[in-house]
Amino acid sequence: MKTVLLIDDDTELREALGAYLRQRGWEVHTAANGDSGLGLARQLRPVVILCDMYMPCGNGFRVCSAIREEQSLRHSFLVAMSGNIFDDTRKSAMEAGADEFMLKPLQPRPLLDMLERVFALRGGSSPDGAAGTTATPQTPAALLVRHSAPPPENYVRFWGVRGSIPTPGQGTVRIGGNTSCIEVRADGELIVLDAGTGIRPLGAELMKEFKDRPVKVSLLITHSHWDHVQGFPFFAPAYNPKNQVDIHGFEGAWESLEDIFSGQMESPYFPIGLKQMPGNIKFTELRELEFGIGPVRARAAFINHPGVTVGFRLETSTGSVAYLPDHESCFRMRSLAGGGKAPASPEELAFARREDEKTLKFIQGADILIVDAQYDLEEYRTRVGWGHSCVDDTVELAVRAQARKLFLFHHDPTHDDDKIEAMAAHARDLASWHAGKLEVDAAREGLKVALVSAVVG
Repeated sequence: MKTVLLIDDDTELREALGAYLRQRGWEVHTAANGDSGLGLARQLRPVVILCDMYMPCGNGFRVCSAIREEQSLRHSFLVAMSGNIFDDTRKSAMEAGADEFMLKPLQPRPLLDMLERVFALRGGSSPDGAAGTTATPQTPAALLVRHSAPPPENYVRFWGVRGSIPTPGQGTVRIGGNTSCIEVRADGELIVLDAGTGIRPLGAELMKEFKDRPVKVSLLITHSHWDHVQGFPFFAPAYNPKNQVDIHGFEGAWESLEDIFSGQMESPYFPIGLKQMPGNIKFTELRELEFGIGPVRARAAFINHPGVTVGFRLETSTGSVAYLPDHESCFRMRSLAGGGKAPASPEELAFARREDEKTLKFIQGADILIVDAQYDLEEYRTRVGWGHSCVDDTVELAVRAQARKLFLFHHDPTHDDDKIEAMAAHARDLASWHAGKLEVDAAREGLKVALVSAVVG
């Protein structure tokens, strides 16, 4: 039987591709996330499995690996799919066990031709003689987490604003040289976004503030690149057994979140192992894109950057914070010679626009918007496909999202204070040209912004 399992969280794609293949004689089963897709694969043992790489409840890399470990699925032809055109996406998908990789938007005719060839090579039957039966995908309930002691006000404070590598020195005194780390105090919760080197001074300040009182911290990790995790071994609260540090993030393509943190602290890289840290450290690998941190509603969205990378949005009683520290416009990336590859087709550009619209919808109306603006426009032209944005694109995104206040973030290590302040002035000019009410500033260490309005420190 010509059975195909389509695992993708894009409802429109599942419906359109499913209808197309059914009209051509294929029995199509669909799943909206990794967990339900893996369950259906085990039950159905389809001829072909089409699997997206970036999904909630089990990313596609992990699903591919799990499928390849299943003896009963050894004959299923596994096709990895992604709209992410970074080279490491294809490489990681193939290493995870995919037989083929297809870039979105999918081309229906080549896809159908491939399916027919696979079916013919399989001798015209499903693997192991499995019959196609329908199953109901099971979606886990939203994850709820408890945290932190009540602070006196709701605010956002920047502790690390650089990208790539720390840059101490005379030229970075005003903006700061630490890598990504932001503190959010909201509705009695202490939330930290990323653990770059900025988390070290944050930890020292928390120890002064709480003294003998226990500290409860919710640490949200966007991705595991060094500039977002390298400060954690120096986070002082994690060395006190009174304290609770709950670390939330999505599993990597190959390793668990805990393994990633543990790996950077193994000998010979660091003298103290993760398990030797006396604090109560708990890892939660997120399975859903929405979860709770006490009364704060948190949401995640996969964004366009190499590896498994998300942005976070926090909804508090006094305002919203959206955080996209590493991000590149899909449309811009594909329209400029496809990120260094062949020029993009109209279909590819239309797909890229839809992906950007998802990001736009995710940040829509944010009171505080913190977004990658690593390059100026001239620099970006030589860095297309590196996974970072130029300031012009970031301002346009914020204006279209009707954000209230934009902070340029992930400053390039080659940019000194004067350069970043000039980029911020240019961004304000762009915002004025758009005739909007957007406020723009460069993120700088120590800057404290009240939720929802004025800078208070």
